[in-house]
Amino acid sequence: MFPSTFSIVAHDPARQEWGVATQSKFLAVGAVVPWARAEVGAVATQSFANTSFGPHGLELLATGLSAPEALQRLIEEDGGREHRQVGIVDARGGSATFTGSACMAWAGGVTGPGFACQGNILVDERTVHAMAEAYVKATGELADRLVKALTAAQRAGGDRRGQQSAALLVVRPRGGYAGFNDRYLDLRVDDSPRPIARLSHLVELHHLYFGKSTGADLLTIDAPLARELQRLLVRAGRLSGKPTGVYDAATAKALEELFGIENLEERWQTEAKIDPTALGFLRKRFPARKK
Repeated sequence: MFPSTFSIVAHDPARQEWGVATQSKFLAVGAVVPWARAEVGAVATQSFANTSFGPHGLELLATGLSAPEALQRLIEEDGGREHRQVGIVDARGGSATFTGSACMAWAGGVTGPGFACQGNILVDERTVHAMAEAYVKATGELADRLVKALTAAQRAGGDRRGQQSAALLVVRPRGGYAGFNDRYLDLRVDDSPRPIARLSHLVELHHLYFGKSTGADLLTIDAPLARELQRLLVRAGRLSGKPTGVYDAATAKALEELFGIENLEERWQTEAKIDPTALGFLRKRFPARKK
């Protein structure tokens, strides 16, 4: 088996994020291909993958080498280089890609400002070009742009063997859960007939559970909204009694508990405000009874 069929490594300077997205007709491609470290860079290693390229490549980048320089070092040190395929992006967005002469056709890659796309065992070269074009045109978070790139690559032909797994890794300084590490997003679909579509759905869930609305978007909990929330909390079994329209301590406590139960704690607000995305989720989760 030959991980991975196609991948993209990229850097978003505005959000200070580095990421890798990949898809393959290979079980659990996310355990092999993607490697990234905040403020250092990202590496995709595939096609008879030398997995040491991931940590070693990041170590080389951390010393200050550029993506092309780090890639050259990796290739020079590997006797099986002609079977390898690698994509690298560095801390400043410099990019490089390599495809060994023994990689199975179609195989190749393209680079652009802040990204590198590569693939092997593809239907043809349109896959990597579609991936690059979609990434450049896409908007939103780096994670969204990377998934759009995978989607476009698959539509253009993709792996000539089919689909099986997909993965997405995005890092940024203190981007992990509660800010304890830099692993902002690490999602994997290990075995599925439509792994990219499933990965896209997981990204949407990640945005729901771990995203945060800006201060300007937060809704003030006035009397009508307080009354609605109290009714919702009653339906959820977190509050008893008739709704008063007063956002009191008991209502706030019950709502905070519900946020925790539904894994929405990253969207919790301590003041008399509520995240609109969280509110929309709770409205769907505990709908009002039809009269």
